[in-house]
Amino acid sequence: MLRGEAELRLGERVHVLRPSFAALVAAEAELGPLFALVERAADARLGLGELASLFWHCVQDRPEALTREAVGEAVIAQGLSAVTPALRMLLGQILQGR
Repeated sequence: MLRGEAELRLGERVHVLRPSFAALVAAEAELGPLFALVERAADARLGLGELASLFWHCVQDRPEALTREAVGEAVIAQGLSAVTPALRMLLGQILQGR
């Protein structure tokens, strides 16, 4: 795993979350400005759907069979405290860059 990447367990497999330019542009197109997303997260107002969408867009080498719903279900199965380190890493990269 490279600096700026995070891991997300989906079932038995661990996926790398990489906040590439293309991934963040796609997330921003769906979720709105990234700075506003970071502000909502800082204010504990980030919705579950937003969290799952950000993760889904950032999954590196996303398998065709992987759905956004599966990412959301994995977040629910693990609990928010388990995925917070991955979220923190992604948000840090959005704010600070690599």
